[in-house]
Amino acid sequence: MMNRREFSATLLAAVPATGVLGTSVLAQTMRDITFVQPSPSAINSFPVFVAIGEGYFEEEGLNVTVEAINGSGAVLQALSAGQAQFGRPGPGPMIAARSRGVEAVHIYNVAARSNFGVAVQQDSEIQSIEELRGKVIGTGTADGAEVGFARNVMTGAGMTEGTDYEFLTVGDGGPATAAFLNGEIDAYSASTADTAILNQRGMAVRDITPAEFGRFFGNGIATMAETIANDRELVEAWSRAFARGHAFALDDANREAVLKHLADGNPQEGEDKEFQSALFDAVRSKTVSTDDSKHLGWYPAEVWQEWQDALVAGGEIPGPLEDLSAVWTNEFAAIGNEAIGG
Repeated sequence: MMNRREFSATLLAAVPATGVLGTSVLAQTMRDITFVQPSPSAINSFPVFVAIGEGYFEEEGLNVTVEAINGSGAVLQALSAGQAQFGRPGPGPMIAARSRGVEAVHIYNVAARSNFGVAVQQDSEIQSIEELRGKVIGTGTADGAEVGFARNVMTGAGMTEGTDYEFLTVGDGGPATAAFLNGEIDAYSASTADTAILNQRGMAVRDITPAEFGRFFGNGIATMAETIANDRELVEAWSRAFARGHAFALDDANREAVLKHLADGNPQEGEDKEFQSALFDAVRSKTVSTDDSKHLGWYPAEVWQEWQDALVAGGEIPGPLEDLSAVWTNEFAAIGNEAIGG
């Protein structure tokens, strides 16, 4: 399995949406759009690949191309530059981007349960976050969602970056393993997928993140405010297809089809069927709605506030946004849920 650096800016999937229904008339009505994700993993963006494979985007008149770039910061740059219509950035980078005038909006809470954690080697003497004072924490990217998450955790323990601890960008997979073995890092801020990859490669790690940080949702689907204002039909069409893909993948009766779609999206992940299946289970479990959610993709306002408070406390943004509610909306997730009978 290649790491993010090796796959950076690499086209992962360009599934022709005309499929078996392809006719010259249909082809003329299809709209080409691009979705950017912060890592090459198809499993991390599984609803997209399932919606492509099952033809849900096609039914909405959308021909979706998926591209992998390096981290949430790059995803937001692509969106703001008009290089993509939809992406999957983390909430921390979203708020930080808003503070700089980037008017991106989260429209679907994919990782409703935290899909990040701060991990140490299995045999490390470190047992708690407090013991990372004076240590180095590795990250997959310089400005990805895993950085914001770890900063929140460290701020909660009363520590400040640059004074009490340091971040070191080491990449994921093999490079992260090497960083542990070489003693470059004492801990690693990892996604569910990153942790699974490390363990699969023989670098046994354990999560030391305090349980209360499980409420911090992770990466979600975003688009630009301008797109919502000027191309609402596109956002609604995307939302219906995406929600259908998500719901289809949550049904174990569809497991075989889902894993095939994911292997089509990233053949390397599909080479080891046992690992692919286990990783899918781990990632999928983080997308199940929390008990207090109204439906799939729903955002709790209070956790957005907690995200912002942590970013302010950590010095990542100079102060609270003028209008935090502009960063997210639940209206399109509701539209998506109507499409699945929710």
